[in-house]
Amino acid sequence: MRINASFVVLSLVSSAAAFWRMECRGRVGLARLDPLISPGTASQHAHVIHGSSGFNADPTHEDLVNGECTSCIVKEDKSAYWTPNVYFKHANGTYQEVNQVGGMLAYYFLNKDQKNPDGKIRAFPNNFRMIAGDSTRRTYSIAGFSYLEADPAKSLWGQLGQTNQRDLEQRAVGFNCLNYNKDPEGSLQRHYLPDKNYLDANCPDGVRFEVSFPSCWNGKDIDSPDHKSHVAYPDLVLNGNCPDGFDVKLPGLFYETIWETNAFRGIEGEFVISNGDVQGFGYHGDFISGWDSDFLQQAVNTCTNLSGRVQDCPIFSLQSEDDQRSCKMATPPFIAGEKVAGLIGDSLPGGVVIQYGPGSANGDDKPQTSPVSVPVPTVGYTPGTTVTGSEYLPGGVFQESSTSTSETSAPTSFAPEVNTLGVQMQSPAPTATPTSSDGQAAGGYEIITTQYITNGNVVSKIVVVETVDYVMVPTETVTVTAAMGRKKARHGIHLRRHRDTAH
Repeated sequence: MRINASFVVLSLVSSAAAFWRMECRGRVGLARLDPLISPGTASQHAHVIHGSSGFNADPTHEDLVNGECTSCIVKEDKSAYWTPNVYFKHANGTYQEVNQVGGMLAYYFLNKDQKNPDGKIRAFPNNFRMIAGDSTRRTYSIAGFSYLEADPAKSLWGQLGQTNQRDLEQRAVGFNCLNYNKDPEGSLQRHYLPDKNYLDANCPDGVRFEVSFPSCWNGKDIDSPDHKSHVAYPDLVLNGNCPDGFDVKLPGLFYETIWETNAFRGIEGEFVISNGDVQGFGYHGDFISGWDSDFLQQAVNTCTNLSGRVQDCPIFSLQSEDDQRSCKMATPPFIAGEKVAGLIGDSLPGGVVIQYGPGSANGDDKPQTSPVSVPVPTVGYTPGTTVTGSEYLPGGVFQESSTSTSETSAPTSFAPEVNTLGVQMQSPAPTATPTSSDGQAAGGYEIITTQYITNGNVVSKIVVVETVDYVMVPTETVTVTAAMGRKKARHGIHLRRHRDTAH
């Protein structure tokens, strides 16, 4: 049995923003379906689909709600979540599906609009729909900045004129290099997929694809022709100020999917997203709410435990991982015979071809004549540690002060369970067994309590310590972490980042 013993600091302050993570350990389908872009017919490329078994080529809210099951942990969540699939193109030109690890996580952030901190967060209306990202994008087009450069501090985005929706949308996509023998990278810090040589050398545990959705709404439209114009990002992507005209704050959705790119280490070839994108700029996500809006509003109002665990919200009805994985949708007859999984042949599903930037993908299924390969990145490994004025959000995402106001943080989270190639994890629901503890943690911090959580063959240790922090407070609310060594606060330390120090 392996024991994880790695440290990630959580700031357990009363003003921290709540969140919960919707585990979707199963997927209801893998198919060329995208009812937002191609309703009623086959979509241009293949998607992995999570959520309600009522998903189809053109689902209504009733279709989703009346689905027999969901591939997510909360039974009341009959929403549909989908993203492009990922394939590996072998040197001989054949394509092979890349395995997902642990399904997908959909985080629900309850971050308020900073310009209206006393405002409420409104649940998604029934049948609410939206898209994050742009499938045709093939470059990083923030003026004056290369995608190979690290983002400037978020506090500078407004001064640099980088808070328009086009810029924020590009920064809402991330590719996190996973190495569980190191501190985790911060999420959304790399906005492109590195080439295979880099992945082989630096990402022994795969790559986590990330996409954040807009969380500011115009308050009236549940959809729009482009599935984007009715919503907007706050000025720091995940949090901050909502733009004028989008004054209704929604839960902030953030998808995480881990792909087992490490299974192809040492094999010649390249990774390709199903929309023909090898660089990652065109990664995207789609969402249709299958919640009952009244129930979701109750969850938004009451499920505010800082743990982020749906198990800590009493109104949710939960199901096992086995039940999540057994939930499947009916594949429409017009795509039922398509090969989309495993070793699929010499073309991507739908005949999609690889298209490179800097122009947009032209959609004519003809490869561009001058491919531009992705160079070895200069935005390489950067540990996801605290920087001045910021802390972790779930998934390792940084939360910094808005361009005009400061904000508190939410705690970090656990990554999906990691398995070996071809092994399905069938672990039971985690159970906590408190044990007494005393002494000091790393850095001389006083240990308050210790717990062990058993999840299958993984034992995770949770230590709560007390530290002393001091900070110069320019505004009314400031969040800091133990790493900064300031103001007195109690922190929870989760020893759970898949880093093995004992066996």
